[in-house]
Amino acid sequence: MTKNTHHDANRRNRLLASAHEEMVKFERKENEFRKKDREERAAELRLPLDEIKVH
Repeated sequence: MTKNTHHDANRRNRLLASAHEEMVKFERKENEFRKKDREERAAELRLPLDEIKVH
């Protein structure tokens, strides 16, 4: 019984690690997309992003 519990815990930890890695990849792509979109909209409106602090 402890063997199955240990196996299940290992499997769960691997799945959680994999899910975390995928979430990090998604967040990185989302941040890049938002930055590019912000820059494109600023260029259309001719806004100086360097002078404005964007958080």
